[in-house]
Amino acid sequence: MSVVFMNVSDDEAEIRLDRWFRRHFPHLTQGALQKLCRTGQVRVDGKRAETAARLLPGQLVRVPPIPNASRPAPIIVAVNETDRRELEGMVVYRDEQVIVLNKPAGLPVQGGPGITRHVDGMLDALRGDLEHRPRLVHRIDRDTSGLLLLARTPGVAAKLAASFRTREVRKIYWAVVVGRPTPAQGVIDLPLARLGIGAGSLTIAADRDEEDAANARTEYVVRDAAARKLSWLELSPLTGRMHQLRVHCEALGTPILGDPKYGGPAAHLDGFPDRLHLHARLLDLPHPAGGRLSVAAGLPAHIAETFKALGFEAGALPAARRS
Repeated sequence: MSVVFMNVSDDEAEIRLDRWFRRHFPHLTQGALQKLCRTGQVRVDGKRAETAARLLPGQLVRVPPIPNASRPAPIIVAVNETDRRELEGMVVYRDEQVIVLNKPAGLPVQGGPGITRHVDGMLDALRGDLEHRPRLVHRIDRDTSGLLLLARTPGVAAKLAASFRTREVRKIYWAVVVGRPTPAQGVIDLPLARLGIGAGSLTIAADRDEEDAANARTEYVVRDAAARKLSWLELSPLTGRMHQLRVHCEALGTPILGDPKYGGPAAHLDGFPDRLHLHARLLDLPHPAGGRLSVAAGLPAHIAETFKALGFEAGALPAARRS
């Protein structure tokens, strides 16, 4: 390979130089790239650049000879027709840059020990004629239903990931909990720590001075209640810890109905579906092309059944809106 010059595409705005190289030349190690930058062999618009430099659309990157640097052909994973139809049925919003799914409860987002069927393994069904398969931008628990955001290109994924990091994404969850919190609205400010790894790991409440404690905050408000037996909560996580909402609700003394991991016996009531009653209801986020996107997801059957039994009125489902 001889020296080549490559333009930064619109889709690659604000991507780091090292990530840009990793995308186009995945076999190139970080150490080798750092050496190429340090010796001035990699340049952006004719100037030396560090690996952490952010790129802008239209910039010209000088790429020196890189052994075995041919780009591999895209890998397309076969998806059976059943999975394809199911995934298409989950789509609640789609444009040229993002896809939003309404994931059913019980379907894992990603693989792991003993997990062979999951959303990430089915995403080639939504690829269309694009070079890149859609990418997960965030995750929700296996037992949680609701909204899951996908980026249609790596550049869009980087922009959306930055929006999550800077807390520009507003997330609203609905939960049915056992009991009624006092006061009826507030902020749960309780650090969390993770015990173990993998599928058997747990999240627990922690003291602030514990070494592994991570800040965790959740806004909540009681939307409705059936006497003091069950309540409908609207939850807005201000941080993104694993199982944060489930642990915070348990810490309030109001475990989420049907929670198999954190609720204990109090979370399982006769006469109600014995499944986790936690639903990712709404996402409001900066759209990568400008403005904001707001999308809501309808309730799954088991939560809708409980709402009906308790007289909770979810109201009409808001239409997806981009402003």
